Amino acid sequence: MTADPRQQFEAALAQRKAWVMDYLAQDERKSLFVPQDIHDAVYTYIKAGGKALRPCLLLLACGAVGGDERSALAAALAVELFHTWTMVHDDIMDRDDLRRGHPTVHEDFRRRAEDRLGYDEDEAKHYGLSIGIMTAEVQHGWAISLMAELYDSARNNEHVVLKLIRELETDILLALVGGQTLDIQYSKVPIDSLKEEDILDVLWRKTGALIQYSGMAGAMIGLNTADTSHPLVKAVATFTSECGVAFQLKDDVLGVVGDERKLGKPVGSDIREGKRTIILTHAFAHASESERAFLLGVVGNQAATESDVEEVRGILQSLGGVRYTEDMATRRIENAMGNLESLPPSIQKDLLSSWADYLVGRTF
Repeated sequence: MTADPRQQFEAALAQRKAWVMDYLAQDERKSLFVPQDIHDAVYTYIKAGGKALRPCLLLLACGAVGGDERSALAAALAVELFHTWTMVHDDIMDRDDLRRGHPTVHEDFRRRAEDRLGYDEDEAKHYGLSIGIMTAEVQHGWAISLMAELYDSARNNEHVVLKLIRELETDILLALVGGQTLDIQYSKVPIDSLKEEDILDVLWRKTGALIQYSGMAGAMIGLNTADTSHPLVKAVATFTSECGVAFQLKDDVLGVVGDERKLGKPVGSDIREGKRTIILTHAFAHASESERAFLLGVVGNQAATESDVEEVRGILQSLGGVRYTEDMATRRIENAMGNLESLPPSIQKDLLSSWADYLVGRTF
């Protein structure tokens, strides 16, 4: 009996995540993470789980162009850690208390400062934020150190390693910072002043850029080339770029209609933060005068009640914002698929296709 493609993909994902976690367990740098609070904080999100979609993508891209997936494990772990440090900072800026069903780093260590150290409320909050900032700095440095481990004198791949580090620390880092800054700025501008392309640009910067890089890096490692214009590298990068935007569109949908117990973070937090999503702008454009007034009173209001947030969620669904965004994500994936045609037949190529389908079909 032929296994279900989704089951095959989830098994492949679990296998590659295990490879990455084994590589992590062997890393001796953890002995340098002192004092204990820094050590604990660095591992908080890693131990909380996660699907490891980015490292899995990098490994599959490496295999899909004919490379040895295991030769890319250092880069796969580096991408996961790079993503992790951005989440730590993102949670601080978004003032979120939950991540993967557990307290965020800054919230966890705020509580520890109150309970263990006896800090007052203000000092405990400052301690939590400080630990969050420093934790992300450690993870960021760790990620780059891991990228350097890719160097193999036998392969003469120093040009690839240097190119990957340069891309990650310039193009990708600046895309992420720019996207996060625009995200914060846009939350204070009139909802109807933003065009779809403005929001999609932020989505690509915040999510698509690193996902694109993951696929591109895997292909470059597999081909042992620093040429980002190589036809196969370019095909994989275009595929993963489109998938990255689709991933964030789906994430925005789950932020409205998802199950908080499965998501591991508060549903509706984007509403209180005032995030400008395709869902919100589409619904606002089709809202009545009274619905617009209500949306303006709740979206971006940190003190909004649960009932008000729930009503906004209903409006966003009833006015078609959720469906419109889901359809947009699906079209992105469909457009992306054509880029895989130039890759040679392989199990990894098939799994990349399943990876894309998984992004828009997931429920958490």
